[in-house]
Amino acid sequence: MSLKNFLRGFSIIAIVLTIFPFIPVDYWAIRIFDFPHLQLTLLTLVAFLTYFLRFNLKSKTDYAFVTIIGFCFLFQSGKIFPYTAFAKYEVQPATAQNEKTLSIYTANVLQDNDNASDLLSDTEKHDADVVLYTETDAQWVKMLSKEMSKNYPYKVAVPLSNTYGMLLFSKQKLLETRVRYLVEDTIPSITTKLLLTATDTIKLIAIHPAPPTPQHNPSSVDRDAEMMKVAKMARESKLAVVVLGDFNDVAWSETTSLFQEASGLLDLRKGRGFYSTFNAKNWLMRWPLDHIFTSPDFRVSDVQLGEHFDSDHYPFFTKLSYEPSLANEQRLPEPDKEVLKKAFDQIENEQEQGQEEIEEKIEEQEAPSA
Repeated sequence: MSLKNFLRGFSIIAIVLTIFPFIPVDYWAIRIFDFPHLQLTLLTLVAFLTYFLRFNLKSKTDYAFVTIIGFCFLFQSGKIFPYTAFAKYEVQPATAQNEKTLSIYTANVLQDNDNASDLLSDTEKHDADVVLYTETDAQWVKMLSKEMSKNYPYKVAVPLSNTYGMLLFSKQKLLETRVRYLVEDTIPSITTKLLLTATDTIKLIAIHPAPPTPQHNPSSVDRDAEMMKVAKMARESKLAVVVLGDFNDVAWSETTSLFQEASGLLDLRKGRGFYSTFNAKNWLMRWPLDHIFTSPDFRVSDVQLGEHFDSDHYPFFTKLSYEPSLANEQRLPEPDKEVLKKAFDQIENEQEQGQEEIEEKIEEQEAPSA
């Protein structure tokens, strides 16, 4: 193969991978390309630059290739630009001397991991007001609860052996706590009210939706529907809202963008950095899966990644300042009817799919045996 043909093949790969996320299919093999967007941007840039090694000034084909690759790079760059330090903050920095603060620490522990000591050490170092651990089974609850209960009087434990267990600790009082199964009866979420001060109450929603994978569910319908149900809850809440957890989705995907538009929640990463939490065991294939979204009532004092503790995720920490009087300065535009319809349609799609699965199971049970 000639170098020119190799470069064209390389360029075609970059172009195809750029187009993949536009394909309106929920199948995991397509949706997975939402994740490595930074890597795809760099791949497209390399394809663009190396093509000039054999660029022919008289070839219309070469001009076409360079133009298309250039547009792909601009598109890719536009998707990740909001998460660079060159972009504007979506959640503004905290104003000075505000005493109403809420610090949050969230970590996917990796269920098969047993390094609780390093996790507890990192948790203690950050000393957050609210701590959320995901992928916690009964063993993890046992390893963490004794030490955490010394400083965290409020606990919500949902131990599960299917990698979707959740464990929430809080220094502040929790009210009206509910464990809900929004989409599947094996994947919980936690909704609760938190007494921030004697006169200020906020709403916390902790989630860990299932990713689109061939092992669990090859479609992203369940994950997307759970996120849209949470967006609806946040939109309808009369209290300030914080949504946190392992979303199994990246910040720049179409689903997360729709989640933000429909909910009105803000992404504190924008203007600050990627803070990629997954995969902690692979320096190349790394992207942000753990998120903390807030209503515009909050501002940011600090954002950090925690230390590696043998999980495939890094912990994610932030300190928020509760400043509702300044909320209008950073409030997102009201979503139009089309945005809300698109979000609610995803909920209906999941419900219809769930009904079809129930009917199929009933038919299988009623079918006569051979």
